[in-house]
Amino acid sequence: MQSKVTIVPDDLGNVIRVSKNNSEYGHVRLTQESVAFTANGWVKKSQRSTLIHGTVEDLTDIGIAQQTSLPGQIVIKESTDAFNSADPDRDLKIAGETGVICCAHGEPIYRKAFYDASGLDVDEFVAHTNGDAIREAQAETAQVDEAPAKGKGKKKKVEVKQEISAAQLAEIQNSIKEEEEEVEEEDDELVEEVEDETFDL
Repeated sequence: MQSKVTIVPDDLGNVIRVSKNNSEYGHVRLTQESVAFTANGWVKKSQRSTLIHGTVEDLTDIGIAQQTSLPGQIVIKESTDAFNSADPDRDLKIAGETGVICCAHGEPIYRKAFYDASGLDVDEFVAHTNGDAIREAQAETAQVDEAPAKGKGKKKKVEVKQEISAAQLAEIQNSIKEEEEEVEEEDDELVEEVEDETFDL
């Protein structure tokens, strides 16, 4: 059970996001709400996201900038073979917030989302076999989260207010802006990986 594939423009309203590294290339961000039913009878709702890459000319020619949604679906593919040999760590499947890499018989699992215009493709999942390591990491995380609660009331919390100058505020704002730009550059790096891929819309 899935909703339509939605085209997500950037903060300035641009559907085609031009690469900062090479202005001839760009990408379009897509999202889709997905609802799945587990074998135990639980409903799991999630949002899938992927990118369509191409030259700015091709993306413009197909008229995608005038669209708000696309036919088809976003599918998830998992494999023990890296999707990107130049940067395999990018697509590693991580178990929640534990930081543990999901593995199948000692081999790391890679996970990536793809846009399927036909709507006929299916998800491909690889079952992990390192459940014990994941559960151990989850237990450790839970213990850390509970630690402050056990000491509640023993120490009085002191709030400290600190005044900052206009120059310090500007420096903090610039730092935040640089971090946002780094996130955008990570998306731009994907352009070089798929220059030879084509998408039929």
